[in-house]
Amino acid sequence: MMKVIGSIDNHTRCKHYHTDIDIITIKFKCCDSYYGCYFCHEEEADHQPIVWSKEEWGTKAILCGNCHKELTIREYQDCNYKCPNCQSHFNPRCKNHYHLYFE
Repeated sequence: MMKVIGSIDNHTRCKHYHTDIDIITIKFKCCDSYYGCYFCHEEEADHQPIVWSKEEWGTKAILCGNCHKELTIREYQDCNYKCPNCQSHFNPRCKNHYHLYFE
């Protein structure tokens, strides 16, 4: 399994977001590392986050916490909140936080 930074469980749910459908983690561009969420990065990293530009949305930067498949940012944004690999549901409210991760 890919290393994910933060207080997470076996499905990559962190202490900040931990419902049954909070199973994705995001690779932060600034440090090329997966974190449970923005708050996990804030607690663990010694720098400010950098968002992924639209030109970089083909980058694998999303990890499904159920099957551990890496998705590109575009695949994630186009998947209708369901992993295209294992069909696990993702939290649709994550869209409210896209501005923290993606241009």
